[in-house]
Amino acid sequence: MARVAVIADAHFHDIEGDYDFPGIVVNGRRLTVRTFADTARSTRVYNESFAALPAALDRIVAMGIRHVVLLGDYSDDGQRGTVASLVRLLAAYRDRHGLRFYATPGNHDVFGPLGKHCDTRYVNAGGGTTLVTSDAEKAAEDPGRPVVTQTMYCDGVPAGIRALGEFGYFRRPGDLHFETPFGASDAPAAREHDLRSADGNTVRRLMDASYLVEPEEGLWLLMIDANVFEPRDGRRDIARKKAFLGSSNAGWNALLRVKPYLLPWIADVSARAQRAGKDLLAFSHYPVLDPFEDGTDSERALFGETAVAKRTPRPLVAETLAAAGIALHFSGHLHVEARTRHEAGGRSLVNVAVPSLVAFPAGFVVVGTGEGPPSVETVSLAGMPLDADLLAFYRAEEARAGHAPDPALAARDYGDFLRAHMRALVLKRFLPKEWPAEMAELARRMTLADLWRLMAGDTPPAGLEATPFLDLVVDWYCLRQSPAQAPAFIAPAVLARYRLLADAFGDPAPGDGDGNEPRRFLAIFLGVLGRSLDRAARQGRTITEI
Repeated sequence: MARVAVIADAHFHDIEGDYDFPGIVVNGRRLTVRTFADTARSTRVYNESFAALPAALDRIVAMGIRHVVLLGDYSDDGQRGTVASLVRLLAAYRDRHGLRFYATPGNHDVFGPLGKHCDTRYVNAGGGTTLVTSDAEKAAEDPGRPVVTQTMYCDGVPAGIRALGEFGYFRRPGDLHFETPFGASDAPAAREHDLRSADGNTVRRLMDASYLVEPEEGLWLLMIDANVFEPRDGRRDIARKKAFLGSSNAGWNALLRVKPYLLPWIADVSARAQRAGKDLLAFSHYPVLDPFEDGTDSERALFGETAVAKRTPRPLVAETLAAAGIALHFSGHLHVEARTRHEAGGRSLVNVAVPSLVAFPAGFVVVGTGEGPPSVETVSLAGMPLDADLLAFYRAEEARAGHAPDPALAARDYGDFLRAHMRALVLKRFLPKEWPAEMAELARRMTLADLWRLMAGDTPPAGLEATPFLDLVVDWYCLRQSPAQAPAFIAPAVLARYRLLADAFGDPAPGDGDGNEPRRFLAIFLGVLGRSLDRAARQGRTITEI
């Protein structure tokens, strides 16, 4: 049986790397780090990526697995310095342990044909932050003492692809088979395609980084470059970022329209795999099915056109890939752990959303092929120790700001840290940015008993007074990100209270409501909560702890 480890959204940042910036010194270590305040507002943790990727690779080595897929967003933001550090890390595991990597790009790894400027505010020795950027024009506008360095530049295609050329993308000794959508040649010039603007008047040429590789007899890995850099209408300087629409919100919805040449190739690969008895596994950075299974569009009714709403694949994507013969596809991008199935016309397509290494719940998946259908197992990083130097720095930062230490800083391990990070994320990002102001205020101050009184107008059952409504909101976001792993972080008695409320007041679909806006919003929200609890019961746990 062949086994393949799949790592999504590692977002690796080398906190000990050289970015032409002195950084800070903590216990004798020179570090280039972002503030905890930055992390608390982000859907991913930043500095912890430095330990998370080696921890995952160590576990893969211990499991005796040789093949490792990097499912996009393997770098922090495609910065040259970060990518160079990542290449050194991967090379070390290849040379010492025989790991063989197969990369496909994400929206954070490359941009368009010529790349883009990147900038980050890193902590300086005085406790403040310094802008470190590749953009001299932006640096000139900064009132501080910015650092301008090309180590922060994010390369385009093919330069950013060549940077990881030893880890997929190009033919290597030992490959039993290698091809691209354009034939046997792996040369970038042989893999170029036309990209057209929506009005059809602007055409750009760009390399497609998709490839098919057979690393061992009978195993085919279909690595699909689902990044879409669509030219904007009108003639623009391609050296400017604004010349192209970014790929973050594009995904497969745009791929069907902008990169249609991939579809007959995918169908042909699938047909050949079936005829030859090959185990075909398909990978791209972007999901092909909605990992949240929100068929009623409830989240859009609650929160509007959020990033998640924009990035949700339309049903046509699954219909198209299923018709092309793809049965199993692995995705990243949304930092979700979930398995979603589409069935129609006698065909079945499963999308396995692989969790990120730097968001709740951290982990990777292992897929096994051989006799019978493939098996998929999640390996959790929850037990990973935390970096004591980073915790000391975060505590000092909180003290300087006059804040009580965030609960994340008392975490016993990485899993608890990410669980607490979700609470900070709800308070500092989701409630203020996505929730209606009135609903956000209710979430901050009500208990579950208050919620019952608002919805039912009568005396709540015993036990609800002890649980803040904010806890339910945080736990729902955790359940949404991982219906399989989140229940382990929630007490059974608390889950029972959530089920009671969802069953009593949850609206299964957005409707006109009863005219009371808070009750209508909360009914839809509790309906979503009920479906999240149903998913948790249905998906169960196939988890290996480390």
